This record gives sequence, structure tokens and C-alpha cells, in this order.
Amino acid sequence: MLCAGRMKLETFGILLVLVHTSAACEFGPFPYSVTGIVCRMTKPAALLLNQETAQVIQAAFRNAKFPNITGERSMRLLGKVAYGLTNIQVNDLSIEQSEVELKEDDAIHIAIKNVTVSFKGTLTYGYAGAWFLQLFHSVDFEIESSIDLQINIKLMCQRDQVAADASDCYLTFHKLTLHLQGDKEPGWLKQLFTDFISFTLKLVLKSEVCSEINSLAQMLADFVHDLAANFVRDEDISVDISLASVPLIKANYLESHHKGLVLYKNYSDVFSDSVFSPSLLTESRMLYFWLSEHNLNALALAAFLDKRLVLTIRGEKLQALFEMEDTEAQRKAVQMIFQGTSYNDSVAKVWSLAHPQISLQPEGTVVKSLVAVEVSTLPAGEEPLMVLYMEKEITVTVQAAYVEKKLILHPLDSRIEFKVLKCTADPSGNDPSIRNYLHTMISVVGIPEVMSRVGTALTSLMNSKGLNLFEIRNPEIITRKGYVIVQLDFSFPNHLLLDFLEKKL
Repeated sequence: MLCAGRMKLETFGILLVLVHTSAACEFGPFPYSVTGIVCRMTKPAALLLNQETAQVIQAAFRNAKFPNITGERSMRLLGKVAYGLTNIQVNDLSIEQSEVELKEDDAIHIAIKNVTVSFKGTLTYGYAGAWFLQLFHSVDFEIESSIDLQINIKLMCQRDQVAADASDCYLTFHKLTLHLQGDKEPGWLKQLFTDFISFTLKLVLKSEVCSEINSLAQMLADFVHDLAANFVRDEDISVDISLASVPLIKANYLESHHKGLVLYKNYSDVFSDSVFSPSLLTESRMLYFWLSEHNLNALALAAFLDKRLVLTIRGEKLQALFEMEDTEAQRKAVQMIFQGTSYNDSVAKVWSLAHPQISLQPEGTVVKSLVAVEVSTLPAGEEPLMVLYMEKEITVTVQAAYVEKKLILHPLDSRIEFKVLKCTADPSGNDPSIRNYLHTMISVVGIPEVMSRVGTALTSLMNSKGLNLFEIRNPEIITRKGYVIVQLDFSFPNHLLLDFLEKKL
């Protein structure tokens, strides 16, 4: 899943899920025809991420494996002077600032300025005659350096997902000073070894640090992809987030396009008629998700096939459902249905008889479903007794909102058509009071109760994937004909990345 502004190293790791620029993956002649999910991240989001990412730069330096550096040089009177630097490691590191520029349709350029790094290790040195080499002095050393780091990140497609090539990496040294232990050695000796080793040391640091950055970039690309894939997977139901087309790199945003095909056991989803166009999204919010009506329909089908569209209601919930108002007509209908049995000794089961059909419209998400309701009483020591059974076709328009880390589904107008109605108290089905009561109960209380249960279940599922760890601000869920757009601002939980680095490094 993701983008740009001032930014430190792993920001581009977040971006990796969004973009690639390589012919390694083949796409069809129509750019967005199989696009089911789109993610756009704008520059303000990258500016926010930039504030939390210094630890990745530090990880690149600290995790670099610096080799021993050896060399020798002929000196007048002294013969050959040989040296070796061993156990080189980072002692301290600070970063003053970093900036990012999106080079349209090319690469992400990251400039990290004034990286102050000190290295420590052991210097061994000595003098060699014409026939032998003898090293006989060892002192601890510290190297102070000031570095600018520039990275041009090429984004490629491998195995239908984003991979990063950060090998275009440059280190510019503004300062490289060698300090021997306690500065006890003669000044000429320190100057001698600084001159000898500075060039070689710069090459080694560039090679090892840039290599580690490239490795981290690839690991972060896999991390973000796996994070996104896990978010859209639950048991046997998953969503294919492989790339559907070449993504866009613009000056103000990055955008990736994914197939979004639903995968469930032997069910095979096919999609080739997407209505997506980049012009459907704006640049005013930090993060955008575009989802096709087809993919939501496929998810509803998978949930139906997996027998998830089943709801059981008991006790106080059942009482609230049937006693929506205190009228004579209601009391009469309830008495006829339950025949004096308490709600604690009764149960209602609601389930879908067929795959719900979803249509996205400007007024909301229109859901059409054939639903069965069965109410049974549970006499002590006896088999359950069905007292009410009905099948009805319900069409309801739903508006969705995400408020205080909860998904709220609000039903608007609804239409109910009874297909089957069987009531033990009215075998002939001639009593209109029961039908009228049930129609009112379903529309006024039943549908909102089901929507509430579905919203709670989806919130719990999303939170189990870590959505509640993000601080989401001003989210909007906007439906249009054939698609829905989710747009929001957010704060990134940087500890997710820290946990990942601790496990990997």
C-alpha cells in the first residue's frame, strides 16, 4: 500500500507498496481495466511520516558490517609503514534533516543532510623493512565524520509486487577526522595515518552503508506488502493485492493500483471492467482508498459461502427487537407469536438465503438480500419449537462512517417484501396484524440491529489487524455509482516499524 515531502529512510519503505516502474511485470493494453483497489498517498502524509523515521537511518549505519581495512605505504627513512583498522563500529550518530523529491515518472530522490557519525575501533601499525613486515603498535581510535547522503530509489515490479532498488546511493564527506587514543601519539603520526586511510575508508563506508540501505529498502517493501496482505485476509477469505498496472509517480502524490480479486477456497473471482481513473481522486487529504463495487460484491459472496451471514439473537436483545413500542397491537402480536414463553427461553436466528447484492450509488450502499428469520421457543426438557418462520427480500440503503475508531453503518430507506410467512398462532396466515407488526418491527428495529451487529463485527476484525493503532482524523466514506472512496488524514504508529527492525536486524 504508499509516499512524499521531507522524509527519512523508511518513508520510502512505506511508499514501496504504492509504486513500481519496471517491465518485469506484464500488464494488459488497458491501463486500469482490472483495477479493483487503489491507494493514493499525498505529500502531507509523507511529511508526517518523515518526523518518525530517523531510527531507520540509524539502523542502516549500525547494521552495516564494516570490513577490516589494511594497507601500507613507502616512506623515506621509515621504509614501509603498514596499518590495519579492525573492529570498526558506529559509536554515535545524529541526523540534522532530510528532504524528499518525487521525480515525476522516474524515481524518489531522498537527500539526508548533515549526518554526524563517529566510528570506533582499533588501529594497528608498524614499520616494514625490505625483507619483512612487523606490526607492533595497537591503539584505539575514533573517527569523526560529517556526511550528506543522497539516494535515488527506483521502484520495480517483482512477483507482481513492489520491489525497491536503492543502489543509486551517494555519500559526500564534509569531515573525516581520526583521533588516536587520548591523542598521545605524535601529531605527525596521526596526520600520516589520516592521509593513508581516508580515501579507502570513504569507499568502504559508502559501499557498506549503501548496501545496507538497499537491503533495508527491499525488506521494508516486503514488510509493507505483507502488512497490507494480512489486513485483507481473514481465515479462508483473502484479497489479491498484486499490482494491476503501472503506478503513478506525480509531484504531489504516489498511487498504486491493485487487482483486489477475492480468493476463497475454490471460488475464482474475475474482473475486467473497472471504472477507475486517476481523476476520480483529489490531493487534499493524506490518504485515499478507492474500491470497486465488484470487489465488495465478491467479498459479500465469499462471506455468504463461508456461512458468516448468520445472526443469533437472545434475551434482552430479543426483547428489545419485539417490544419496540408499547401498544395494544404490539402486545397482541407478541402474545400470539411467543404464546407466553419468556424471551430468555426463546431464540431468533437470522441468515441470508442467497448471496447479497451490493450496488454503490451516490446516496449510499444499496444492499439487496433474501433473508430468513426463524423464532423458536425452548421449553424445558423438550425439543425447540418453531413459532415463527419468514423469508423476506430486503433492499436497504446504508451509509457508512468511521467514528471514534468504530465503523458505524446507518440504514436509510428500506423496502421489505415477504416471500414466506409461517406463524404457529396463525396457521392460515389470514391475520393482517401479525404481518403488519412484523413489517414495522423489521424496518424500525430489525434492520438497524443487524447493521449494528455487522458494524461491530467489522470493527473488531479491522482492529485485530491493527487499524486501531493509527490515529485516523476526519475520515470520509464517499459512495459513487460503481465505486467507493475512503479519504482520511492519519498519524503513523512508528512502533510497528521499530518492532519490525528489532526482529529483522
